[in-house]
Amino acid sequence: MRKSRVLKKLRAGKPVICTKINTADPVIVDMIGLFGFDCVWICCEHIGIDWDRLGHLIRTANMNDMDTLVRVAKGSYADFIRPLELGATGIMVPHCRDEREAQEIARSTRFHPVGRRPLDGGNSDGHYCLTALSDYLREANENTFVMVQIEDPEAFDSIEKIAGVDGIDHLFVGPADLSQGLGVPGQVNHPKITETITRVADACRKNKKDWGLPVTLETAPKYLEMGARFWACGADVLGLQEYYGGLRKRFGELGVEFFPK
Repeated sequence: MRKSRVLKKLRAGKPVICTKINTADPVIVDMIGLFGFDCVWICCEHIGIDWDRLGHLIRTANMNDMDTLVRVAKGSYADFIRPLELGATGIMVPHCRDEREAQEIARSTRFHPVGRRPLDGGNSDGHYCLTALSDYLREANENTFVMVQIEDPEAFDSIEKIAGVDGIDHLFVGPADLSQGLGVPGQVNHPKITETITRVADACRKNKKDWGLPVTLETAPKYLEMGARFWACGADVLGLQEYYGGLRKRFGELGVEFFPK
């Protein structure tokens, strides 16, 4: 099984750079890998990616020795394990609200002795039965990561317990949905969000777990000092917006007319 770049860097105390794609195009994943990013974030919560396309995206990342983080749909255990069987390095489960839910996620995504993940080594992650079963179980537990999102006020009383669940590697703060739950929609820099981030940082420090969140060039140093090591930055649609928006602006200044205006 391919060794995880994300886990290697995190275990060495180094920050990880991850970027998100919305276009679900393997060409974009290939370019991101060529630029040397540690991880690409593929979203199956908000984007209608079918399993076949997801497999192509994951394989493209693997060809570049780049990790894939798949944010799964919050459904059955099959929604959790299929990305891993396709070769994804990690999954992120949205809206984890309590310790019990975190325990069930860990149980469904970790093999013995940590959990009871359903076993089938005949897929990409098990090299289609070419990897010995004992090696497959061990390597899967060692080289895949499971992340849960803290993005609801309901999770506040359980953050330390969630961070303490064996089999959950990282906590990831989701500021956008969290801002809605806290009654300040869209205000991701609101003091209430900052307070939640601090609580997550403290809980992960106590439980020796990694954590992360979306960052910018301006906020990354502050969060690095707070202990955040998994950084999500940028997205393909934002890059395209900046590039094509810039072209439109510059050519518009030359008198070229664009539609819609």
